Amino acid sequence: MFTKEKNKHPIIEPYLYLVPAGIILLLFTYWPFLRTIYRSFFITDNRGVEKVFYGLQNYKDLFTSASFQNSIWVTVQFVILVLIVGISIGFITTLLCSVAFPGLKFFSTVYALPMAIASSGIAMVFKIMLNQQTGALNQLLNLNVNWLVDPKFALITLAVITGWLNSGLNFLYFSAALANVDQSLYESASVDGANTWNKFLFVTLPSIRNISFYVFVINIIGAFQSFAQIRILTAGGPGESTNVIVHDIYRNAFQNFRYGLASAESIILFVIIAVLTAIMFAVQNKGAKS
Repeated sequence: MFTKEKNKHPIIEPYLYLVPAGIILLLFTYWPFLRTIYRSFFITDNRGVEKVFYGLQNYKDLFTSASFQNSIWVTVQFVILVLIVGISIGFITTLLCSVAFPGLKFFSTVYALPMAIASSGIAMVFKIMLNQQTGALNQLLNLNVNWLVDPKFALITLAVITGWLNSGLNFLYFSAALANVDQSLYESASVDGANTWNKFLFVTLPSIRNISFYVFVINIIGAFQSFAQIRILTAGGPGESTNVIVHDIYRNAFQNFRYGLASAESIILFVIIAVLTAIMFAVQNKGAKS
């Protein structure tokens, strides 16, 4: 009789299945990231080839640049506005669909639809809708506002569009969270005489705290990385009123051909996002322990 030979390396075998994914990550994520770090210490030619070692001077040039300082301030405003709009729309629409009514599936689909729309495609639609002369928005509101050219409205307009684009995914996350809330908690609250507002404050919000934190984190990261709609609708203008860090990186790299400076700016953006994420997780863990 033939006996099946025992696997001599039972511990190694599972990791072999990770090799293809590891190779892809190495080639398309880690290696480009390491090259970006390396390039940030150089002056490059127009093709991005490193020519002159520049040390930390690219970073010094950025932090002393009025344009970069402005892009940081613009990015902070943009991220805050996107968070307010995206999370608010996602959460409110989730609450609206938490009660059964005729047409619930239709409205749920409509509220989740933004997540399936490409930001570049919807930007072209909004470019027509927000036209000062013939745009649908001005026609409906009987206004004559140049939403994308007026510095007072351009950043807010972009933030509202981006927040709406993010709201579809937020809607799905919040819907899943509400669906998993233990209904017995609401029944117990009713027995104790709690009204709708008290149930919302003391049952709903604590029950979805973890998913809310996750939504908050991914919305911050997504807002920092927003690019397509900004490039198409305003190209960082008027002036530099919508020139967020990501667009400034694009401008330095592909318009000014300063790839070393753009690489340094990319690393700074990475550090900002990493530090913010670490702080948020630290606060979340501290809150969970208390």
